[in-house]
Amino acid sequence: MTNIKRAVVVGAGPNGLSAAARLASQGWRVDVYEAGASAGGAARSSGEVFPGAVVDLGAAAHPFGVASPAFRALDLESYGLRWCHAPYEMAHPLVGQEAAVLSASLEQTADGLGVDARAWEQLHGAVVEHIDEHLENFLGPMLRVPPHPLAMMRFGAPAVLPAKFLGEKFFRTEAARALFAGSAVHAIVSPTKPMTSAFGMLFGALGMTRGWPVACGGSQAIVDALVGVLEAHGGRVHLNSLVEDIRDLGPADAVVLNLTPRQVAGLGGVDLSVRQRRGFKRWRYGTAVYKADFLLSEPVPWADPRVREASTVHVGGTVAEFAQAEAEAAAGRLPEHPFVMVCQQYAADPGRGLVLWSYAHVPHGYVERYPGEVREAIMRSIERFAPGFRDVVLRTQMSSPVQLEAWNPNLVGGDIAGGSMAGAQLLLRPGLSVRPHRVSVGRGGASGAAGGPAGVYLASASTPPGAGVHGMAGWWAAEQVLADCEAS
Repeated sequence: MTNIKRAVVVGAGPNGLSAAARLASQGWRVDVYEAGASAGGAARSSGEVFPGAVVDLGAAAHPFGVASPAFRALDLESYGLRWCHAPYEMAHPLVGQEAAVLSASLEQTADGLGVDARAWEQLHGAVVEHIDEHLENFLGPMLRVPPHPLAMMRFGAPAVLPAKFLGEKFFRTEAARALFAGSAVHAIVSPTKPMTSAFGMLFGALGMTRGWPVACGGSQAIVDALVGVLEAHGGRVHLNSLVEDIRDLGPADAVVLNLTPRQVAGLGGVDLSVRQRRGFKRWRYGTAVYKADFLLSEPVPWADPRVREASTVHVGGTVAEFAQAEAEAAAGRLPEHPFVMVCQQYAADPGRGLVLWSYAHVPHGYVERYPGEVREAIMRSIERFAPGFRDVVLRTQMSSPVQLEAWNPNLVGGDIAGGSMAGAQLLLRPGLSVRPHRVSVGRGGASGAAGGPAGVYLASASTPPGAGVHGMAGWWAAEQVLADCEAS
């Protein structure tokens, strides 16, 4: 028993829990400390916002969750997780014309794009065919030899281009361009920025292979399954346990932090080099989201009936329109028609109740100039494509960037990506390092014979592979812990 390694994890979001579950499955004694009253980070759900209905308080649709190698390895489905799919994976409505629709296969999606069918297949065909190889390449550290270099080479040339530029070169119709570039905006940067095509290609390919499902019963089901794996291997989650100094956590061989870099820099007991501390304090946060949940009397009356059958809807209009909106939000201005991400979980999981989940991209830390400003902007944007939307709204729950950060401190200023994904921060998370999940190496563990400090590791969206409920940042942090332990 004295040879059993102990790990402590700070933060019970999906990444922290994935790291904890992985280490526990390898025989480690694991304790997770969570400042909040419940586990889950930004993947929690509640039945209290609108009694009788389930509301996802954070993440909603999960194209990377259903495809996650970490979730598959941890066998979350044996712990109750189920995925629910809508008839269509995603839709992008347009004014005065049919919506663009992402279906569950490449052929079905292309068939709906008319003259752009062949171009859509040409751009996405190889990614769809080799989706598992691409996932292995991209759901891990960037500064490494990719496990599938030929697939990376094929993907790389178009992927570095701005999604707006690539869409204009490949497609003739606004529908195909919007369907492609709308997926790219999941990076929460303008599709005019370099490397956004990578997001458009990968999100589209995921939809056409794995789908964009919701977790049946709510995103909380993902968290509950992760906790189930952890507890099955003897791990524990300690709620209402704010950590301000890791030395207060007792002897440990490894400390895994599900925090953003600036938070790590302010945490007591973390041994950072001068370069690390400087870099962590300079970490840039990006465009925020302003969340709106609508309790409905009936489904949203989209002008194109197919949009009613999609679990995810991108509300932004033409590529030029939402590119401008993203630029304005990044510059600190609330757009008249912000890009609005919508999830109709009821289309995939009717038992949840008629709740429309949405958020708008707004300036970092945005504070309304007058009450109801953002609610009105979101409703105005949706009504462009769903006339009469206001008439079916019974109640509304708004969550500002300030409120989101108070709910989950990792959402700094309303940034749900753990830091801007523009420029170098997209690839170098949290900095230039071939071991991005390692903060410092331990010397025998705090309780070891050497009496040295525990190794410290970072497992959040601020590390590769970035944002999303997939647990891969936590998985890679745990793998680094295991590798360092084996080498010591």
